[in-house]
Amino acid sequence: MKLHSYWRSSCSWRVRIGLAHKGVSYEYVPVHLVRDGGEQHAADYLALNGLAQVPTLTWRHDGERRVLTQSLAILEWLEAERPSPPLIPNDAFLAAQVREQAEIVNAGIQPLQNLAMLQKLKAEGADAKAFGREVITRGLAALERSVTSSGGAFCVGEQVTLADLCLIPQLYNARRFEVELSAFPRLLSVEASCAGLPAFIAAHPDKQPDAPVPETDG
Repeated sequence: MKLHSYWRSSCSWRVRIGLAHKGVSYEYVPVHLVRDGGEQHAADYLALNGLAQVPTLTWRHDGERRVLTQSLAILEWLEAERPSPPLIPNDAFLAAQVREQAEIVNAGIQPLQNLAMLQKLKAEGADAKAFGREVITRGLAALERSVTSSGGAFCVGEQVTLADLCLIPQLYNARRFEVELSAFPRLLSVEASCAGLPAFIAAHPDKQPDAPVPETDG
């Protein structure tokens, strides 16, 4: 199994947490989104992912290569293939809450502050960072209300779910955009619950093989 990923991509990060949470081993294939115009635009990668995005998951099944793109589709497949430990509750309402919160991030925030959008805004002379900050703040406010209503140590209840996999990378992005996070105490509480868990530690951008090496004095 191969995961085509970029160290700081929030969508790739979600999948890395999910794979680690389920104990699934994989080969990490870096796709640099910025260098040389973006490796995601190379012909061989476009053959895998027509939208020129990450993540892309590939594996062999009965001798044939299978390919999945889009982080939530990958995670839903992973949940079906490896149901334990679960990322989606059995209770239908709780499962819907998890998916609602995941989509607040996946559809309501991330596409509006991703690299392609920011590059387009900059090309048109707009303040891309300010736009991203506004989008993230509005989305996190909606997520804060939803998570407050669902309660628990995590986004929905007392176990890690798909919603947590979406939240943690988005909070990282929020800090990059200098969003004031003190207005979202429930989200920060969930982040603290996730911070020490092995799957979240292993999936962190700084732990990935394509992460930049920090500069040191001397």
